Amino acid sequence: MGQHRLRLALLALALCGSAAKAADDAAVIRTLEHRHCERCQLQDADLVHADLREAQLQGAALQRANLSGAQLDGANLKGSNLSFTSLAGASLRGADLRGSQLEGTDLRGSDLSGAQLDPGALERSHWQGARGISTAVQSYAELHNAGVRAAEAGRYPEAETFFSSAIQRLPDAAVSWVARGMSRAEQGNLALAAQDLRYASKLYAAMGDEPQAKALEQASNQLLTPSKTAKRGNGMGSALLGGALAAFKIIAPLAAKVALPGAL
Repeated sequence: MGQHRLRLALLALALCGSAAKAADDAAVIRTLEHRHCERCQLQDADLVHADLREAQLQGAALQRANLSGAQLDGANLKGSNLSFTSLAGASLRGADLRGSQLEGTDLRGSDLSGAQLDPGALERSHWQGARGISTAVQSYAELHNAGVRAAEAGRYPEAETFFSSAIQRLPDAAVSWVARGMSRAEQGNLALAAQDLRYASKLYAAMGDEPQAKALEQASNQLLTPSKTAKRGNGMGSALLGGALAAFKIIAPLAAKVALPGAL
């Protein structure tokens, strides 16, 4: 009798599993054909290059789905779960992403022009190379970290722009003043770089960090009196500031990003 009940239980589980899979397939078909699938279960769905313009997908569970290169212009994704979803190269122009979960989401190379996002929504996502992101929705940490990545890649004008935006968001963030100063020094803009480092020195002094304040003051003075053999730009900032700021860990993100799927 016990074995008969066990067989019935296993059969019931198998049937439930088949029904669940059929429901998932139906949700994918409904999404592709009708572009209307609110609160649907679309986890792990393969929607590469799907045409989902103006789709109504609010509240949908799209964790780990592959939407790379998808057309999502004007789509309603409000309140959806896009954690660890790939939207690399996708077009999200004018899409509504308010209230959506974007933890570990891959937005690299996507177009977010006019997209509606909560402030700080991209802080734990990956959006390198994405277009159309308004600085109004980016947090201080996002902007500073973007500057760090640009500086690490040697894109100093871009890094300077990000650090400037970070400073606008949080004017007393001494680390961003130092970072912008170094980015400017690398471009040979020594007078502006010196101003940034001098102001950062005052901020560190106000925080009671006298050793760092003195190091920054020394670095500022070095920038204004470079050696005759120093080259302008192309590493000049590193050459001049290396000694004074050897202990200053500037090229480091303020907060770790969530790893992309498969990168762990």
